[in-house]
Amino acid sequence: MLLTTTNNIEGKKITQYYGIVSGETIIGANVFKDFFAGIRDIVGGRAGSYESVLREAKDTALQEMSEHAARLGANAVIAVDLDYETVGGSGSMLMVTAAGTAVRYE
Repeated sequence: MLLTTTNNIEGKKITQYYGIVSGETIIGANVFKDFFAGIRDIVGGRAGSYESVLREAKDTALQEMSEHAARLGANAVIAVDLDYETVGGSGSMLMVTAAGTAVRYE
């Protein structure tokens, strides 16, 4: 499945539009990651544990979106957009949404 943020596929002809597809995931960050990320904020550096959670959430949302598109008969998703939000009472959950237009190209 081809995924692209562009509105077309260079050198390819889009023959069918299936509509909007999306994938969502919500992942919780645990207390230990929060604690160590707080230390990183004080001493500087990258918060690797959060980066891996973000990457996992993004990959899961893109995979869900791809599966949705494939069920419709698409072989690509164009105009892909990723949104990140925190949810939950204390903002300890991360929601990632991937959305785009499912198409078939030749």
